[in-house]
Amino acid sequence: MSEKTILRALAGERLPTPPIWMMRQAGRYLPEYRATREKAGDFLSLCYNPELAAEVTLQPIRRFGFDGAILFADILLVPQALGADLWFVTGEGPRLSTVTRQEDFDKLGPAADVHETLSPIYETVRILSRALPSETTLIGFAGAPWTVATYMIAGRGTPDQGPAHALKAENRPLFEALLDRITAATIEYLSAQVEAGAECVKLFDSWAGSLHGADFDAYALEPARRVIAELKARHPGLPVIAFPREAREHYIGFAQATGADCVAIDDSVEAAWAAEHIQPHACVQGNLASRHMVTGGADLVADTKRIVKALSGGPHIFNLGHGITPDADPANVQLMIDTVRGD
Repeated sequence: MSEKTILRALAGERLPTPPIWMMRQAGRYLPEYRATREKAGDFLSLCYNPELAAEVTLQPIRRFGFDGAILFADILLVPQALGADLWFVTGEGPRLSTVTRQEDFDKLGPAADVHETLSPIYETVRILSRALPSETTLIGFAGAPWTVATYMIAGRGTPDQGPAHALKAENRPLFEALLDRITAATIEYLSAQVEAGAECVKLFDSWAGSLHGADFDAYALEPARRVIAELKARHPGLPVIAFPREAREHYIGFAQATGADCVAIDDSVEAAWAAEHIQPHACVQGNLASRHMVTGGADLVADTKRIVKALSGGPHIFNLGHGITPDADPANVQLMIDTVRGD
């Protein structure tokens, strides 16, 4: 049996204390991250600098002793590796060249060619696999195809993913061709992360909640199933965490339908509900509201204890319901960890 508690939970083991990591745990809420990012020059330079990307991945492990370290990268590196232009606007976020016409799609490269651009990310994984404490699980990740497609179609983040829904309605063959290309590239990217040393991987479908009915099955569930099936064929025994954020009732059965070993849940659903509907079939990851990392106090402690208790009957990885925000207080992170571990 692995000494790594996250791998044990992903294998279905119920542990007396759930392992902990936190989405965006390497990030702007930490002063040491801000200093390293300034040294790198800009966000993309940090992503593509293996030594500095490994450093910011290790910072929260040194400070907090999380049970898992998630590779520092960005979901939009895959579109860039396919040939999209990518840049970041200070204070506004990412910008991409758009794919809305067949001629835009035709400019993209094949999925098998992403490795040249992404090779620095694999080197970051190799550095981390050597540098992490022996008890810490190294988690690789990628954006799920639907979420990545929403950015490639709109050229930026949007509140309702409207441009992607519009293309899906107006030119479904083009939309599906783009989704297929992203799916194939995602398989290549995650497989290379595993070859470099990632011990499990997570698929982030941040905008899954804007898909409904048959569209959810076709464009959130089915791409995840394809990615997971191929990864497990290439890497037998690889644990996979799926995060179809705000999937609501679609969380039920998602693990069985996709082959995911763990379903990460957002904080719009109750932990007790997840214990009843998800945990009998898969490990559950989540789901403390990110706002507690800002506000702290008795509410943080009470909600943390409630989640741990609700999910204590089966495999559970404690995490937030979404990423930690830049205005979070590191002292509240420590309070959360101490509460989970009973310190």
